[in-house]
Order: sequence, then C-alpha cells, then structure tokens
Amino acid sequence: MKILCIFLTFVFTVSCGPSVPQKKTREIAERKRECQLVRGACKPECNSWEYVYYYCDVNPCCVVREYQKPIINKIITTLHQK
Repeated sequence: MKILCIFLTFVFTVSCGPSVPQKKTREIAERKRECQLVRGACKPECNSWEYVYYYCDVNPCCVVREYQKPIINKIITTLHQK
C-alpha cells in the first residue's frame, strides 16, 4: 500500500503542468498571436517605417507607424494702409 501511495505521489508531481519546451512553445505562439492582433508581423528586421513592438521568440514584431498628417499653422497677416 505504501508503494502504491509513493508511486501515485510521484506520478502526480511529475505530470502536473507542461514541460519546459511545451511552455516555451506556447509562449512563442501567444506572442505571435499578439503581434498579429496589433497588425504586426514577426520578421528578421523592421523597415524604417515600422517600429519594434516586442520580440516574438528571436525576431522582432514589426508594426507600421501610423501616418500623421503634418500640422500647418496658418499665418494671418494684416496689411496696414498708410
């Protein structure tokens, strides 16, 4: 009976939770999914119009910068008549 209890204790402690490689694979998949949610792509290098959101495994998650229209301040001048 003691042997059975020891065996069951060993089986439950070893089988609880994913192994380290499975956990890392799952984390990489989650990071890639998050990158896709922000409309990014995991690739070896980002272009100049992209920024690094975070890293998917080894490669960065590149997200396109939003284009912001330049603000033009209008200069209003008044003519002084003499």
